[in-house]
Amino acid sequence: MSHDKKKHPLAFGIDIGGSGIKGAPVDLEKGEFASDRKRIPTPSPSTPDAVSKTVAEVVESFDLDKGVPIGVTFPAVILHGVAQSAANVDKSWIGTDVEAAVKHATGRRVLAVNDADAAGYAEVRYGAAKDVDGVVLVVTLGTGIGSALIVDGHLVPNTELGHLEIDGHDAESRAAESVRDRDGLDWAGWAERLQRYFSVVENLFWPDLIVVGGGVSKHHKEFLPLLDIRTRIIPAELRNAAGIVGAAALAAEAHG
Repeated sequence: MSHDKKKHPLAFGIDIGGSGIKGAPVDLEKGEFASDRKRIPTPSPSTPDAVSKTVAEVVESFDLDKGVPIGVTFPAVILHGVAQSAANVDKSWIGTDVEAAVKHATGRRVLAVNDADAAGYAEVRYGAAKDVDGVVLVVTLGTGIGSALIVDGHLVPNTELGHLEIDGHDAESRAAESVRDRDGLDWAGWAERLQRYFSVVENLFWPDLIVVGGGVSKHHKEFLPLLDIRTRIIPAELRNAAGIVGAAALAAEAHG
């Protein structure tokens, strides 16, 4: 059995979202779930205590060795394990040590990471940006705009590039995927907003590659070809698995 573990090292990833808490063991060689993920609805109110207990419930539904590292994605800026903001979860998380709260509930070593950072790291390690050297920017288009900046395989955490001020507006208030519905934009109309956003971003960071994630990435043929930027821009590959996979991989790196 221990021989198998060496061949297929495991870590556990948990994605804490506003509606659900999802977790699965991850095969770190393949970047894939080692078994089906478990999902439990996010408790209401989504306080640190209630969420941490639900995370423990997800973890305990798997027969995990005590030494398996745990990575948790969280919808907030995370500085040294502590939430500095709270999106779609109870505001009492602000100032809470996410790692300590989850460790207390699970009795395990925990790494907490911003949700977009986890998804972005997964794309570099296993997905669309695998084996790409230099600067990779992963942008998730959804309710807002999430970002992850990875330089030669190393994550630069908490970039929050959805909140760049462009033309006097918070960028995500003009170009997030939710805005396409809100403003009744067709693909071409939304692509114009994205064009402005990505032009500013590439002129600030000069990335070697931009990867576009979020649920809308499955429709990439409708809008990516309409963009005229100098940086190569491609759709994400891991889709819904990215957060769990990225959190697990980062936890293994930190605690492995």
